[in-house]
Parts: sequence; C-alpha cells; structure tokens
Amino acid sequence: MSATVVDKTQEEGLHEPHPKKNYLTADHTIKSWLLTVDHKRIAVLYLISTTFFFFLGSIAAAFIRAELTNPMGTLLTSETYNKMFSAHGIIMVFFFLVAVIPGVLGNFLLPIMVGARDLAFPRLNLLSWYVFMAGGTCFVIALMMGGVDAGWTFYTPLSSLYSNTPITLALVGVFFAGFASIFTGLNFIATVHKMRAPGMTWFRMPLFVWGQYATGVIMILGTPVIAITLLMVAIERMFKIGIFSPELGGDPVLFQHLFWFYSHPAVYIMLLPGMAVISELMACFSRRPVFGYKFVAFSSIGIAALSFLVWGHHMFVSSQSVLQGIVFSLISFLVAVPSAIKVFNWALTMWKGSVHFTTPMIYALGFLGLFVVGGLTGLYLAAIDTDVHLTGTYFVVAHFHYVMVGGTIMAFLGGLHFWWPKMFGRMYSEFWGKLSAIIVFVGFNFTFFPQFILGYLGMPRRYHYYYFAPEWQVYHVLSSAGSTVLGIGFLMPAFYLTASLINGKRAGRNPWGAKGLEWEHADSPPVTLNFDKPVVVTGPVYDYDAEKDSEMIRAGQRLVDMVKGEEEK
Repeated sequence: MSATVVDKTQEEGLHEPHPKKNYLTADHTIKSWLLTVDHKRIAVLYLISTTFFFFLGSIAAAFIRAELTNPMGTLLTSETYNKMFSAHGIIMVFFFLVAVIPGVLGNFLLPIMVGARDLAFPRLNLLSWYVFMAGGTCFVIALMMGGVDAGWTFYTPLSSLYSNTPITLALVGVFFAGFASIFTGLNFIATVHKMRAPGMTWFRMPLFVWGQYATGVIMILGTPVIAITLLMVAIERMFKIGIFSPELGGDPVLFQHLFWFYSHPAVYIMLLPGMAVISELMACFSRRPVFGYKFVAFSSIGIAALSFLVWGHHMFVSSQSVLQGIVFSLISFLVAVPSAIKVFNWALTMWKGSVHFTTPMIYALGFLGLFVVGGLTGLYLAAIDTDVHLTGTYFVVAHFHYVMVGGTIMAFLGGLHFWWPKMFGRMYSEFWGKLSAIIVFVGFNFTFFPQFILGYLGMPRRYHYYYFAPEWQVYHVLSSAGSTVLGIGFLMPAFYLTASLINGKRAGRNPWGAKGLEWEHADSPPVTLNFDKPVVVTGPVYDYDAEKDSEMIRAGQRLVDMVKGEEEK
C-alpha cells in the first residue's frame, strides 16, 4: 500500500513561487506573537511551552529510572528521589498532558473545522496561555527553591503540615494551570454552540470537535473543584486552619474525595482529545467514514458524564463503606463501555478499508495497542478484590502510563504529524517519522510492561530501595533500558520536524487527500482569518464513500467508452 496519498489537484501548490501571506508571515515581530489573538498563533505558543515542560518532566523521569537500576540506589538520596518523582508527576500531568492536545491541536483546528474565523473569545484564549505560563513559572521557581516532595497528588497532611518544601508555590502554579484549562474549555463550548458555519449541523461536525467539546464540559465542571481544593490546602498550610489535617480537626479522606472527584475526570481531559485525534486518523488513512459515527460521538459525551461518578475506585482501601466500594466498582466497569465502543468502531473503520501506513497512521495503530492494554488492566483496578492487592504498587504505575503516555502522547504525536503540513505548510521525512513511531512503541512497551510484573509481585510505587527483594532488579533494569529507547524515540521528532521547517517540501493544501474544512477550504498554512471567503457546509463529514463511488463511476465510463471503441472498429 502507498505511504502517502497525494491530491493531484494540489501539485501546483508544491512549487508556488510567491506564497501569499498566512498567519505565520503576517507579522514577524515578537510583540505580534505575544499580543496575538489569532488562535493558530496561540496554538504554536502552546506547542513551544508544552514541549519545554515535556522535556523538563522527562529529565526527572530519567533520574528516576537511573536510580532504580540498583536495589540500594546509587544516585539520589531518599529526599531527592521524592522530589524527582513529584516533579515528574506534577509537570507531566498538569503542565503537559492536560494542556497539550486542547492547547495545541484544539486551539489550532477547532475553529477551522467548524468554519469559524477564530474562537468565540480570542482575548480569553490569549489570557489562558499567559495564565498557563504563570502557573508553569511558579512551579519552575518552586523547583529552583529545592523542589516539592508530596507527589503529584498532594496528599494531606504531608502537603499541609509536614513538608518543609515550597509546596504553597507549587499549589499556586497548579491553581493557575487549572484556570487556563477552564478558559480553554469555555472557549471551545461557546465556539461549537455559536460559531459553526452555515450547514454545519451537530452530526456534520468532525469527531475531533465532538471530543474537544466533551473535554470542554469536563474542564468547566471538574477543574473548579481541584482549584478550590488546592487553595484550601494552601490556606491550611499558611494559616493552620483545620480542613484536611486531623491534628487541626480536619479530615484527610475528604481531601482524597475532592482530589479524585476532579482527577479521574482529568484522565479523560487528557484522553478524550487523543481519542478524537485517532478518529480523524482512522477515517483519513482507511479512506472510509468512521464506522458508527453517532455511536462514537455520543460515547464521548457518555465518557464525560460517567467520569464524574467513578472517583471512589481510587479509595477502595480508604475508610469508605463496602457498599460505596461496590457501587464505584460497578460504575467503573460501566465507563469502559463507551471506550470499548470507540475501539471496536475504529477497528471496523479499518476493516475492508484502503489502509495507508503513513507516519500518523502508525502512531494511531500504536495508540490502539497500548490503549487496549491500559484499558484492560484498568479492569483489575476497578474490581475491589484485585485492587486491594494491586493498589499502591507498580501495577498502577504501568496501567496509568499505558493509558496516559500510550494514549495521550501517541495520539498527540499522530495528530501533530497529521496536521503538521497544515500548521506549517511543510512536509517532513516519512522515513524518519515511521522509524520514530516504531521506536516509541517498542521503547514504551519495554519500559512499562515489566512494571506490571513488578506490581503483581508486590513492588510498592514510589520506593527506590528494594534491597529486601533483589530479584526485582532485572525488571527495573529492563524498564530503565526501555526508557532510554523511548527517550530516543521522543527526541527524533524534535529534530526532523524542526528540519522540515527549513528544507521540507511544500505541502500544498491537502497532501493526505483528507476530508474536512481544514483540508479542503483552508490553505497550508492558513491565512489569518482561516478562509479566503466564508464557507457553507453542504455534505456529510468523512465523505470518502462518495469519492470511491465517483472513482468507480469514472472507471465504468472508461470501460463503456473502450467497449464502444472496439465495436466501432
């Protein structure tokens, strides 16, 4: 099968001598970027900032894996190790995973996909990036002051009374990052409701838009809870007012309830946008409409609704009652249903399709494999009896990373490679793209699959001394070796994507032959207002069958003409 689908009508664009002004070339000053209200430029700002935080969190992860290669630990003290895994978790969750797909791909694409010229509140969109950067700056300053040691969950009373690290500043940083996501979610919801192009009905919207819309709902409803919770921790820490700490008359289990009421929906803030990206990749590179479009669309809304009802499965070993545990366990199994709908529908989309193994599609297939493993292992943690044994072990670490890294980051990389020609108007090397996708997939499995075994054997998470069980070392060494491979895979796109901006071939408007307003009606890169003229939507989304039918009609007509010619001879 061919590696790239080329739209022949765009070949002239590959050699356009004088490309017209676009959002990148409209103004080159730093001021024009820092004060822009163009959603596409704000997306580029998010791309730069989230990439910085990703590599910062990856450095902390590298220290963690290096330390765990020896049962006695050789590199870090216990206190420093606690700060390393705390920095890794906080940065990756709050400053990368939550923000990356909505901030980069969502900001860039959602208005174009619905036929709008910008998001509903452009200035609020710019403010979201500044608030995000303010939060990130606060946390980086906390790191420079020695780092925090309470983990990414900030469990009390450790975070409120017993830690001597600058946790208050870190809490302020996460608080700001939460408000940035609220602003983004509000913008997405308002844009989808009020700024769709004429003819863009709800069931003509791309599934990417459905996913971002559902994510926006979770952001609006869930993020204020964690923001207020962390603010209360800061107040308790500064003024010794008893809220969560039992020494002051508070309840630490209350903190767990409030934290996980947000943090389990936050899993879907990270994952739903990735699922939305995969729907676009499956349709384009299978050359078929997404099977069961309405089921996939409503499954996003179903996941958003059910995600608020399952927080208690993080607390099976806390003081909640057995009845509560049973209810939360049943609902946790139920939330797997809409996720399974998406997986089966993606598989059926590829069935009998004309699958093209481009770089984005290889990332999409990698997402499928890793997400299925992550989802199935989550069932063990949703069941009370197995969770009692597995909770607090490396099994949870492996499950979480299969869902978050194997899901969100694989989807982001697939989407970034898919829309890179649209964002910057240049093609990258398919060879290096495919190679990096395979390396990431292989390195990821070597890194995290051994951790399932470690968790089953009883290795507690957050430990760095395991001299009491030296037989675990082989799994940690394998995991650390895999993380080196994974790191190489993550570094490669930074080089060849950057190189494509300098010497990459011009992409033309639609190098993949994809469907959608962003491909069929917007230039690459788009102009500042997205379209040269207003668009009107007249057909269904993912109209690949019509394309196939027209090809069959043309082939049939050629056959008729050939038969007529033979008869005339």
